[in-house]
Amino acid sequence: MQGPIIPIGAPLMALTPISAFRPRRWGGALLPDRARVRIDVLEGDKRPVAAVADHDEVRSVRSVEISMDHSTSMHMLFDPGHSLDERILREQFGY
Repeated sequence: MQGPIIPIGAPLMALTPISAFRPRRWGGALLPDRARVRIDVLEGDKRPVAAVADHDEVRSVRSVEISMDHSTSMHMLFDPGHSLDERILREQFGY
């Protein structure tokens, strides 16, 4: 499953399932970037659970707490002659 396309400046956090067991068709959620989520695994011995965040994976999870780290910042460099929004639309939708 792929996560949603979120505008760069949007104050959102995507919670995206990978091989969700129940409900099978749960497509995830867009949450406020200040949200805190805790997931407790009820039958970890029967159905092992892994959690992945930003390409880091932890296996045999019993519980996981999810929140956004607001202490991390970044600087994006792009060509001032081309709109970043236009580039995102072109790459995501083939414009």
